[in-house]
Amino acid sequence: MLDLKFIRQNPALVIEGARKKRIAVDVEGLLAADTAARALQTALDGLRARQNALSKEVGKASPADRPRLIAEVNTFKAQLAELEGKFREAQADVDARLLRIPNVPADEVPEGVDDSENVEVKRWGTPRTFDFAPRDHVALAEAQGWLEIERAARISGSRNYVLKGELSLLEGAVMRYALDLMVSRGFTPLSVPTLVRSAVMVGTGYFPGGEEQAYRTDSRDDLCLVGTAEVPVTALHQDEVLALADLPVRYVALSSCYRREAGAAGRDTRGLYRVHQFQKVEQVVLAAADAQGSIEHHRAIVDNAEFVLQSLEIPYRIVNVCGGDLGAPQIQKYDIESWMPSRGGYGETHSASRFHEYQARRLNLRYRDAEGKVRFCHTLNNTVAASSRMLICILENHQNADGTVRVPKPLWPYLAGREVLGRPVG
Repeated sequence: MLDLKFIRQNPALVIEGARKKRIAVDVEGLLAADTAARALQTALDGLRARQNALSKEVGKASPADRPRLIAEVNTFKAQLAELEGKFREAQADVDARLLRIPNVPADEVPEGVDDSENVEVKRWGTPRTFDFAPRDHVALAEAQGWLEIERAARISGSRNYVLKGELSLLEGAVMRYALDLMVSRGFTPLSVPTLVRSAVMVGTGYFPGGEEQAYRTDSRDDLCLVGTAEVPVTALHQDEVLALADLPVRYVALSSCYRREAGAAGRDTRGLYRVHQFQKVEQVVLAAADAQGSIEHHRAIVDNAEFVLQSLEIPYRIVNVCGGDLGAPQIQKYDIESWMPSRGGYGETHSASRFHEYQARRLNLRYRDAEGKVRFCHTLNNTVAASSRMLICILENHQNADGTVRVPKPLWPYLAGREVLGRPVG
């Protein structure tokens, strides 16, 4: 969340940032609630001071005056209890309103209403021209006996799937390759819970606002299945003060991810593009509060994802996400969209975000700077590889005319040296 002091001093900037993101906000309501809470706080402080002064008089009073003074002290106690209750309610209102205020987007974020207005900043590779009629990933996989969609639907409903045989091995190969690459680049690997408390979803900026996209347990447990390892990884050091010497912290995690895809009815219904469960390798950076440093970390995590795509020979483009397609927590985001022949275009496979201290304030994630001052960290994250969409790219871009699939060279060691998957099919 934003610093309330910053909002008080820059209400117009916050309102303009929300407009750019096309997010409705009530900054005036927040500031009014804040003013009311601060007035109650002042009244509380004054009442406590009077009570303390009177309590001191009780100790010095004569036996004759003491009962009257004690009665007055007790009167103050009742008044304090009532005022404290009002203050707690007022502060809770402020906190709830504050959680709804989005981060202010960077100047580099382009104007735009939705993803159709994202701005391309880079393109790599040339989409393949086929000298045969290419199959989509579903047709390829089903012809090889690698994919079960109907049977999966009987088990778990629509937008679910079962990978079989070599396709299951290919998924594991891609995930392990991405994980090993990040470890070789200095990231610490983590195995993290995929069930987290609702407070952690709030801390990372997914709640309030994203509840409809999350799978939640019943009220007895108050747990949510995560849609990305970003959530538990970013929250790992919540309520801690890190040492400056330990920053930046670079973590990478391979986890299962779960998304309800609420509101996606009728969109991308065929195959593996928009599914409820998949595997993902996620990179997270916790850094010092330095704007230029965050930009450099942002470039670095994008480069990590680019290396994966280039090494797997998958053409892609990078877009600077416009305000209307930018989530509430991000200050800026780059999406990487990879070439998918069956779509006749690029499909999103990676999202690289920087948040400044927005998530860290919610998580109380801090560090002590060179002067000894405790400050909030900057956080960033990006996909390294998401299994379902990476499988689409590999199958469709590297298919052969006979229905087999060429394996990109970096994956050979993870597939016992296999260079081609599948058998020729009619």
